[in-house]
Amino acid sequence: MLQDIIEVIPQNNYKLYLKFEDGKEGIVDVSQLIEFTGVFQPLQDLEFFKTVKVKPEWGTIYWDNGADLDPDVLYSVITGEPISSYHGNQYVEISH
Repeated sequence: MLQDIIEVIPQNNYKLYLKFEDGKEGIVDVSQLIEFTGVFQPLQDLEFFKTVKVKPEWGTIYWDNGADLDPDVLYSVITGEPISSYHGNQYVEISH
């Protein structure tokens, strides 16, 4: 994992302010990252969406229904940096 999320503040219209342990911060529009189906369907209710919390053990954010988001993807969206992923004996850069 790149960086853990240490703070989340819900914004309007499915947006979240996120702060990472390295001090990087920004706003991500979750509606552009997910489809509101399956475990993500309850998030379509904005009141439920705003119940998002940080799960320090995982370094990411989650909702009480079990939905969570990959912190590496969120970090990439906020910073514009590609996601580094380890495959076999080499690192591969994955763009979003």
